[in-house]
Amino acid sequence: MSERVSAAGAGEPGPLVAVGPELPPDLVHHLEAPADRMLARAADRWPHRTAVIDQDGRVTFAGLEDAVGRLAHRLRARLGGSGAVVGVSAQLSIDYVVAYYAVLRSGNVIAPLNPLLPGPMLAHNLSRVEAALVLATPEVAERLAQVRGQLPAGMLVTGLSEARGPGRPGAEPAILPERAPADPACVLFTSGTTGMPKAVVLSHHNITVNALQVAQAHRLGPETVSLVNLPTYHPMHLNPAILSGAVQVLCPVPDVGTAIGLAREHRATHYYSMPVWLMRLATHTGLVETRLPELRVIASGGSALPADAADLLTKHFEVPVLQGYGLAETSPLTHSDEPVLPLRGSVGFPVARTECMVTDLDSGAPQPPGRSGEVRVRGPQVMLGYVGEEPGSHLDADGWFATGDVGRMEPDGRLVLIDRIKDVFKRDNLLVSPGAIEKRLRAHPAVAECVVVDYPDKFAGAVAAAFVVPEPGFEDRQIDEIVAFANTEAPRYEHLEFVEVVEEIPRSAGGKVQRPYLRAEMLRRRRRGQ
Repeated sequence: MSERVSAAGAGEPGPLVAVGPELPPDLVHHLEAPADRMLARAADRWPHRTAVIDQDGRVTFAGLEDAVGRLAHRLRARLGGSGAVVGVSAQLSIDYVVAYYAVLRSGNVIAPLNPLLPGPMLAHNLSRVEAALVLATPEVAERLAQVRGQLPAGMLVTGLSEARGPGRPGAEPAILPERAPADPACVLFTSGTTGMPKAVVLSHHNITVNALQVAQAHRLGPETVSLVNLPTYHPMHLNPAILSGAVQVLCPVPDVGTAIGLAREHRATHYYSMPVWLMRLATHTGLVETRLPELRVIASGGSALPADAADLLTKHFEVPVLQGYGLAETSPLTHSDEPVLPLRGSVGFPVARTECMVTDLDSGAPQPPGRSGEVRVRGPQVMLGYVGEEPGSHLDADGWFATGDVGRMEPDGRLVLIDRIKDVFKRDNLLVSPGAIEKRLRAHPAVAECVVVDYPDKFAGAVAAAFVVPEPGFEDRQIDEIVAFANTEAPRYEHLEFVEVVEEIPRSAGGKVQRPYLRAEMLRRRRRGQ
């Protein structure tokens, strides 16, 4: 739903604030407790139901609760007090689920670590939050050992595999602390695609309310079976499923055959993945023979899924492909489209108790539908703040958080994303969206993938340049044809000037495009060729 909050004048559309629905009254009691109570309540209600399935086995809700309690007591005994930051390798595994809730229950703060990051970046993140302990896989522990001198003084590293270990015989259980919903619970690190990662502090309330928001938006319940086909675990997939009593089937590999096999075996109703892997699914040679009769929705997140790939998946599986939107700073989800009638190219409506508006990039004035600007959100899932910055400094006087993304609002309140503010640029003082050019490029049959960046120009300020991954059979003579195709019917300031053909697009460990690196690479290539 949405509401207009002001009118620009007679007959003119006024600025629009889109407002999400209310939460179900029978679930708001969750907000009065710390986040780990979601698991405790699920274990009380569905003790013998399978909660999580990974490559090593499965565990019930009661089994999870028991393991969490044992580890929470061990963590409390080891760390002594409350509020210490505990890094945990965010493997897609049952061990990570146990560690996540045990850290919260012990009164400490969990910092999920991307296990694909190199040692120096792991050290940067751990030092930023002064971590006291890390529960690591052997691979992550080895990388940390190589950068030992860059780690926080006194930080301990132990095995994540110990998460489900027994308590010490005869040991007195530590007394677990009381925790309030407003207390810090989690530190998430931003993706770092536009600079060094920031450390985002989330409260127990942030985590719990976003679990409720996601569960409502994606229509999760005890009958749900979620296939999680991602390289790492994210709270957005973990917490809503636990709260809803849903089964999670974990598949951390990009192999389409493996993911489809697990979805079919466990009769998945929800298929969660990231755009790069869903694009492989959409073009997989075995897709024609693939059927998932229980599937109700495919959900993509992390970055934009090309519309043609979403169309292929919708046509084949006869289910909606949902695009969502969120940030580490918003726990993360702020928007999700409707499972019944998703709008092509949209990330949907605000989730429950969330407001959204679009503001002018220069003046900050709220914009009417159809006009682009910076996306701003306000809601209970917005973070406590950044580590090292003044509390509340991330919000304006009215509590709005500026996302750094450019978008526009549809008249019904749906949000359409355009680009990151740091990605858009001006040519001849006119704003250029790389995403708009990429959309035109992807429509050419010879283009498999592409990324557009700005290239300095002493007369225009900057012009558009593209990296293109071609389809098989591509010939160099087609470059001029691709440029002409992309520029047809495009305004002059959005014309593509240069194309570099590459075998693949470099991405971060989380699958996101690394535009700062690509800008530098384009400069290097063009200057070398001149």
